[in-house]
Amino acid sequence: MNGQERDRWINRNRYYYRCLLNFLHYTIPENQSVLEIGCGTGYILNQLKPLRGVGIDTNPDFVAHAQANYPNLQFRTLDANQLDQLNERFDYVLLSDTIGLLTDVQQVFDQLQSVCYANTRIIITYRSALWNPVLSLAQRLRLKMPEQRQNWLDTGDIVNLLDVASLDVIRTGHKVLLPRYVPILSWLLNKYVVNLPLFNRLGLFTFIVARSQHTQKMAAEHTVSVIVPARNEEGNIEDIVRRTPQMGAHTELIFVEGNSTDDTWAEIQRITKKYSSERDIKCVQQSGKGKGDAVRKGFGMATCDILMILDADMTVPPEDLPKFFQAIASGKGEYINGTRLVYPMEKEAMRTLNLIGNKFFSIAFSWLLNQRIKDTLCGTKVLTRENYQQLSANRAYFGDFDPFGDFDLIFGAAKLNLKFVEVPIRYRARTYGETNISRFKHGWLLLKMTAFALNKIKFI
Repeated sequence: MNGQERDRWINRNRYYYRCLLNFLHYTIPENQSVLEIGCGTGYILNQLKPLRGVGIDTNPDFVAHAQANYPNLQFRTLDANQLDQLNERFDYVLLSDTIGLLTDVQQVFDQLQSVCYANTRIIITYRSALWNPVLSLAQRLRLKMPEQRQNWLDTGDIVNLLDVASLDVIRTGHKVLLPRYVPILSWLLNKYVVNLPLFNRLGLFTFIVARSQHTQKMAAEHTVSVIVPARNEEGNIEDIVRRTPQMGAHTELIFVEGNSTDDTWAEIQRITKKYSSERDIKCVQQSGKGKGDAVRKGFGMATCDILMILDADMTVPPEDLPKFFQAIASGKGEYINGTRLVYPMEKEAMRTLNLIGNKFFSIAFSWLLNQRIKDTLCGTKVLTRENYQQLSANRAYFGDFDPFGDFDLIFGAAKLNLKFVEVPIRYRARTYGETNISRFKHGWLLLKMTAFALNKIKFI
């Protein structure tokens, strides 16, 4: 098959490729550096609109055809197990319908490290073995592009080989139940039904999103900004300063006071002055409303490379923050979320309805994000300033919808394909003040935000 024939087959199966590209457009933003391994005639790479795009393939006719059609991209005749010859690194590496044709998958995975930054995302898509009889029949009927016999690899096999190559799997899933266009039915099956439990395993193609595990800098080299949103928390301010440990090379505390009716702001100013010789403390009053606005204000002031949120009610003890620091500084995770639902809680720490709500959202969000997340509403969350800046730049995808800030960060981290890690903490009862959360009003808002996220994250 030459390049022109392959393009004709792609055009005949354009609905399938439209479904595939819909997923890839969500996963790989435009204007990134992208390497496609097994690029064929370059159609997919070009559709991704990379800032810098390189495609490799072992078929010289495909490569010549791709370079002629897409002169703004680079195409090379190169085997996938010779990636170290590229001497380049990329934001994203794509292997689409390529795994089944590789002669040595493990060797290729080992080579991937040579083209990855520390934050590179590796996107793998491949056809499900369940579809082999259907695809074989379609090929005999000339409804599908002719292909050679492929490797028999399931998700477990590929995940295992990625692990052997020190590549960390972030999430997996399946897409496309009906690869031919049938009005209404194709839309219903491929947008909604394929994402439901049980039906999901019947998808035509499986995807895996993984990341490189390049050596991170030493934990002692990191600096930490602890953002403390504080509204009516006058009695906790000094304890927060005294009890928050120093982490890494430097730790700064940023208090964001939020329209308190007590003397919280005056207390923050007093404590900032009192401990100015011992601690790096900044303080500000927010002009907007809500914890989400306070967190964004604090993150905007932060100067360190790791950002942490500590609720001023101290239901999560400041002494637990080093656990979060170690999880992110070691590279084990990129979005670190506390979970209050592991250890027994102090009496009155969380009311029954709140507990039920948290467990419901745990199940819903683990399914929604394709990553395990047990406690979506724990206030302590940690990510790097670099990743937060990317999240903030892409905030328009979801919009300004979350007064709490929890879901703004969770959805944004999921969109960036950050690796989620949860750290269990012992949730304490309040020793000062009253909760600022309304169970029913805010619970209903969270339900609406979950429904909103379905069409932005799951039903794509």
